[in-house]
Amino acid sequence: MTTRKRKKSLTLPQSESASDQTDGEPLKRLVQCQSDTNSVDHHLSPYFSMKESVRLTYSFFNQPCVDLAKAFLGKVLVRKLSDGTELRGRVVETEAYLGGEDKASHSAGGKRTERNAAMFMKPGTIYVYPIYGIYLCMNVSSQGEGAAVLLRSLEPLSGQDVMRGMRAAKRKAGAKILKEKELCNGPSKLCQALDIQRSFDRRDLATDTEVWLEGDPERETVNAGEVVSAPRIGVESHGEWATKPLRFYLKGHPCVSVLNRDVERQMQSSADLHNTEMERTV
Repeated sequence: MTTRKRKKSLTLPQSESASDQTDGEPLKRLVQCQSDTNSVDHHLSPYFSMKESVRLTYSFFNQPCVDLAKAFLGKVLVRKLSDGTELRGRVVETEAYLGGEDKASHSAGGKRTERNAAMFMKPGTIYVYPIYGIYLCMNVSSQGEGAAVLLRSLEPLSGQDVMRGMRAAKRKAGAKILKEKELCNGPSKLCQALDIQRSFDRRDLATDTEVWLEGDPERETVNAGEVVSAPRIGVESHGEWATKPLRFYLKGHPCVSVLNRDVERQMQSSADLHNTEMERTV
């Protein structure tokens, strides 16, 4: 699990009543807020849909770690700020940490600590931990003792100006203005951009009023051929676990933190070979 030590190293229960009460109001507020400037397109990703989204419940999170890591891809993470502003980003990159057997996991060997307690809680529990003593990473527990999924990168969908301001507050004065694809293209970057705080640790992503996950109203699933499986980032010292393909991302997506070109080429070669064989049998 990405962890670097210094030098060493809405609340409504999720149910039909929740969706009934929201009744699309967050999206309406977003449009109303932006209509004053008549520049909705300037603030929203061209891929952002104004169709009604559905908040995901416990049943979504209650699946094996690898399955959940893949299922996250294409889903929309929503962060509601204290002033009512809602920030949205589509998940485009994740990593699976399998618990006790996984030597790169914070819960390796089944070890429970005050820090990693969220990893042993029910699926959908948020696990936020610090790196370098100042940056944060957001994970979500899954099925499996001590298993969790790290959210690595998002595609910003709405609230980009606010995200940019959040990121700027953590950067040096005079730093270049970030491109949209740079706002959330890393685990600590997405926490900064969405103001995911340490206090979110052990909260329930299925019922929390300040952060939740939605399905993409435009597309319910991601094609298997779009998903790249590659080694995780920052776990090179963990032997065989450093090479296991437990990082998943949308192929070629510009908001992914690190593209694995070798794996993508292999995928393309396999696809080309399959297509050739299919043509021969027709």
